[in-house]
Amino acid sequence: MATPEERIAELGLELPEVARPLAAYVPASRTGNLVYTAGQLPLVKGELLRTGKVGADITPEQAAELARICALNMIAALKSEIGDLSKVVRIVKVVGFVASDPDFDGQPQVINGASELLGEVFGEAGAHARSAVGVAVLPRNAPVEVELIAEVR
Repeated sequence: MATPEERIAELGLELPEVARPLAAYVPASRTGNLVYTAGQLPLVKGELLRTGKVGADITPEQAAELARICALNMIAALKSEIGDLSKVVRIVKVVGFVASDPDFDGQPQVINGASELLGEVFGEAGAHARSAVGVAVLPRNAPVEVELIAEVR
């Protein structure tokens, strides 16, 4: 069975450097056998890919791709804390925030972008509980922010 790192490579993806925190926090924090990541934005090489509201400035499909990038950043933050992604027992919980136009109600489909990548990388261990929440605005006017809790060895 392929390791999570091998699955990432098979998907044609590469783990980015861990995003620098925008304020007074750390990218990931471990307590016992749980790792919590900070909320991750759709940053590539430190640059926010898109800004605006989903349902107005950004389509749900574009936002789902941005959520997928958030998930890749979450995985990088998780790896920075544990060193080897094979130590992940399971992804326990994902929380996704979607900066939404007032009439937009498709937050779950947007956050599927993150959830699906976690499943592709971790297999059954990537199945998780989840919340997908619409919000008025996110840091740096990002359209999507996602965080996770993982159980690790």
